[in-house]
Amino acid sequence: MENARTRSLHFQGRSYAAFLFDMDGTMLDSSAVVERVWHEWAARHGIDAAELIATVHGVRSEDTIRRFAPDGVDIAAEAEALLLAEIEDVEGVVPIAGIEAFIARLHPSSWAVVTSATRALAEVRLRAAGLPIPKTLIAAEDVQRGKPDPEGYLEAAKLLDAPIAECLVFEDSVAGIEAARAAGAHVVVIGAHAEAESGLAYINNYHDV
Repeated sequence: MENARTRSLHFQGRSYAAFLFDMDGTMLDSSAVVERVWHEWAARHGIDAAELIATVHGVRSEDTIRRFAPDGVDIAAEAEALLLAEIEDVEGVVPIAGIEAFIARLHPSSWAVVTSATRALAEVRLRAAGLPIPKTLIAAEDVQRGKPDPEGYLEAAKLLDAPIAECLVFEDSVAGIEAARAAGAHVVVIGAHAEAESGLAYINNYHDV
């Protein structure tokens, strides 16, 4: 990959117009916080925590609440409470190995973050991990339909003025991978889901690039 003062980015011998990153599990590890907060929420509502945690990654909080909450629960109020809890808890939020050096080589107009977190939470976690706030950030409130819908990735490509077919997406969750593929982007899988996603390129961390 060359320094992106030009708009030509290279990965594994191929040229791309832009790099699009998921955040949690892809740029930084916030799993400790996510599991603490959602375990508490599940216990409060009598929900199987293991089942919930298995599906929460990469999905907007409001979508998870809508799926699991008992009838009559105020979705907006629960989402707001969870957001506040996650914003206040950054213990254990750390960068994925090698990500700092990797994005430091990219021009601000050549990369974006597309996350299921709210903008406020995304900025808190990026700062906690010592990572820059990108010029282009698509957060939960910026889309009508969250992952696995491709809306977020399509919007990021549009804002970067890059054809989605010439974008490379870095993802770690099943919902995120589905969103990126549905958008028409190329995908690199980070870590845990790599073996399950046959046919996709994968890296353990950014030292592998």
